Amino acid sequence: MIVERYFEEYQINEISMTSGRTITEADIVLHAGQTGDFFPHHMDAAWCATQPFGQRIAHGTLVFSVGIGMAASVINPHSMSYGYDRLRFVNPVFIGDTIRVRSTIVEKRDHKRAEQGLVIEQVEVLKQDDTLALICNHIHIVARRQVQL
Repeated sequence: MIVERYFEEYQINEISMTSGRTITEADIVLHAGQTGDFFPHHMDAAWCATQPFGQRIAHGTLVFSVGIGMAASVINPHSMSYGYDRLRFVNPVFIGDTIRVRSTIVEKRDHKRAEQGLVIEQVEVLKQDDTLALICNHIHIVARRQVQL
């Protein structure tokens, strides 16, 4: 879906929520193959059974990329991603956990280019029981409807 929004149209505390997506063993195996991260925390069920979590955990980078993909349901031709800050893997995601993403606009500020502004959204990946799995700030460069002089 394409939704054209300018910097001025974003509101602080505006919240959006995605539907859920269940993390599968196939997700973990595919991500390990793509990244080369075959650490036992993700791949060795027997070893994980001896560790505090007792089971394999999804890669933090898998949870991040799936979560960001889930949150990116709208194409805004006036906005582009500028990067991510304060990324934290707060709690593990296991095979069979269902995640969803809550995005909240937390800040708007000027950009060095007068025709653009920065919109910062806090991205929270939540598990099915509302446990926080991941949090970060996603920074967007957004065109202004009117250029500030």
